[in-house]
Amino acid sequence: MAEPLVTCDLIIEAGWVVPVQPHGVVLENHAVVVSGDVIIDLLPASESAKKYSARKTVSRPEAVLLPGLVNAHTHNPMTLMRGVADDLPLMPWLQEHIWPIEGAIMGPEYVSDGVELAIAEMIRGGTTATNDNYFFPDAQAATYNKYGFRALVGLPIIDFPSAWAKSHAEYFDKACEVHDNYRRDALVRTAFAPHAPYTVCNENFDRIRVLSDQLDIPVHCHVHETAHEVEESIKLHGMRPIARLDQLGLWNDRMIAVHMTQLTDAEIALCADRGVSVVHCPQSNMKLASGFAPVEKLRRAGVNLAVGTDGCASNNDLDMFDEMRSAALLAKAVASDATALNAASALHIATLGGAKAIGMADLIGSIEIGKQADLICVDMGSIETQPMYNVISQLVYSCGRQQVSDVWIAGVAKLEQGQLLSMDSIALKQKAKHWHQRISSIQKV
Repeated sequence: MAEPLVTCDLIIEAGWVVPVQPHGVVLENHAVVVSGDVIIDLLPASESAKKYSARKTVSRPEAVLLPGLVNAHTHNPMTLMRGVADDLPLMPWLQEHIWPIEGAIMGPEYVSDGVELAIAEMIRGGTTATNDNYFFPDAQAATYNKYGFRALVGLPIIDFPSAWAKSHAEYFDKACEVHDNYRRDALVRTAFAPHAPYTVCNENFDRIRVLSDQLDIPVHCHVHETAHEVEESIKLHGMRPIARLDQLGLWNDRMIAVHMTQLTDAEIALCADRGVSVVHCPQSNMKLASGFAPVEKLRRAGVNLAVGTDGCASNNDLDMFDEMRSAALLAKAVASDATALNAASALHIATLGGAKAIGMADLIGSIEIGKQADLICVDMGSIETQPMYNVISQLVYSCGRQQVSDVWIAGVAKLEQGQLLSMDSIALKQKAKHWHQRISSIQKV
């Protein structure tokens, strides 16, 4: 007598499944089985119908099914400042353009509308989790929660007053309140987000270290972004920023260090020893001429690597496929080695590496039984991806985000055959137009 079929919510059948873990594996004509928000099986598609009775079956014979991409460093409200001050170096870009505009428009409405636009862009491009770093984290978290998008929301700490907080004490009080409100949320988590070593004093870093330890949450910080930052730290503190952060007890496995373009071999070894995660933002670093992260040296040292787009004001998009490709190509150029950061490794840092950096590797980043069903289908049937000799190489070197056909977060469909679900594209564009008009008027003053 045949065994009764097991009831499940969703079966996704695909021409190829790339689980990411094990590394570099491609499974042909396989299916992923989902119950609720959890992956319960991965098996040949021919066997899935014999074992499971699904409420819904999605068949994508020309698609690759893979874990959702993890954008490990963003400033998502800055989608509304896409292209406002292009072709400038970091400090003039920040001090003469970005910070003055933010001073004029910063508020919860701006943040919420920017995050909404970012969520839509990320979903359409196959990103299912983000590590956001901006002001008004309460508005950010509420918006991610509203749309069921997975996020690590930064709790900003910076030495100068902002629209979010006027004093050091207020920054910390508000940070702890936002953390407390979301500490049991299924999709939204929090991290301390000190802006950078050059904008945060030792006293505040000390308090961040204590609270990070007590609350067991990460610290997300721009570190060694430019040579100028390192030079100024030596003048002011008598040491490089990494040495200072290590002395303060923050250089540990909770640290998400972003950019890291200026590194010595000893600093790379220290990152590996301390368990620091490094987020590489190749396109933003190139656009701002900040420098080149030694990605292959970091990888070979055993440092966990992730990829981030940075904000749309310095990239100018949230396209993780393009970022993956840039990371792989730039790593080869910097290392003078064509084998550096191969396609499978580039995909790893955009998925499981990112998940580990943001403290979610137990939940997302790979297709494994027991993990959350954060999944994407990428249609490989287009002219631009024919013929296909190596699936993972094609994903990294040939594929575009417009080929993402379907997206699920925690088992909930967010994109179906290229169409956004539960988001109003017309309303999003109207809001973007409103902010364009406001920001344009500020620039003319």
